[in-house]
Amino acid sequence: MRILVLGAGAWGTALAAAAAPRHEVLLWARDADQAAAMQASRVNQRYLSEVVLPPALQITADVALAQAAAPHSLVVVGTPMSGLRTSLAGLPTGAQVLWLCKGFEAGTGALGHEIARQLRPDLRAGVLSGPSFALEVARGQPTALVAASTDEALCAQAVAAFHSDSLRVYTSADPVGVEVGGAVKNVMAIATGIADGLGLGLNARAALITRGLAEMTRLGLALGAKAETFMGLSGLGDLVLTATGDLSRNRKVGLLLAGGQRLPDILAQLGHVAEGVYTAATLQARARSAGVEMPITDAVVAVLQGDLTPAQALRQLMAREARAEV
Repeated sequence: MRILVLGAGAWGTALAAAAAPRHEVLLWARDADQAAAMQASRVNQRYLSEVVLPPALQITADVALAQAAAPHSLVVVGTPMSGLRTSLAGLPTGAQVLWLCKGFEAGTGALGHEIARQLRPDLRAGVLSGPSFALEVARGQPTALVAASTDEALCAQAVAAFHSDSLRVYTSADPVGVEVGGAVKNVMAIATGIADGLGLGLNARAALITRGLAEMTRLGLALGAKAETFMGLSGLGDLVLTATGDLSRNRKVGLLLAGGQRLPDILAQLGHVAEGVYTAATLQARARSAGVEMPITDAVVAVLQGDLTPAQALRQLMAREARAEV
């Protein structure tokens, strides 16, 4: 199979590296200098310096070469959410494409499947998501993902492309639920990082993760998702990983905010995109437009915008009126 991966960040590189030993894989990088350095050194020094790339993996910044490969390949968009619209717009008619980004598009509040439906209804489109740190995938450590689309044949293509001894790929016909889970869990990971950074203990962490799952599910159901999706890999699985894992950038943002650092300084220190930071306000607006209450999300937005300190946000959450658990 021929696979074209658009975007040489950590996740795009990791997935391309995982597939390269078994398929013909072309990894396209936007930066020509980065592509040349990766091709020569066989290392993505900026995003995945710990892993040597497979010899078979082809790397380029040539737009014409990527465009020529696209009609004959399974295309995987590995850009941040902000780059999804541009990537989809440039694909040939009827292309089969999966995206890896997790979030709501800033400005429109749209999920990936909504962007594709509005912009490129001709595409055979879906999302590849689940609990996965790029470094562990690139190292070949056991990982499970879910390919979600209403196109069963595309899901089968995803399995054929990436299922291996170390990477297990399940399928789902609920792209809405998979995308909501992937977007909301990043914001909940910031909240959990804040709680851990304040030293609130394991009880507080468990409560935040559980109530975060409830917020995620409420929004998903309002947008047309299936409830059972949120008990799977892209819901509970991704939430637990991102909220507790030491490799989580979103969790790191929360830890540093709790430590008193300024958000601009934190983002400069990370050097990578923490999608939850850019998703939080858009998620809040989408939830409000759907009539869905999301108090943890509201608290995270208030902290990110500087309206509340982490300690004040905690007090606000704890002062909420008692209610039935739903």
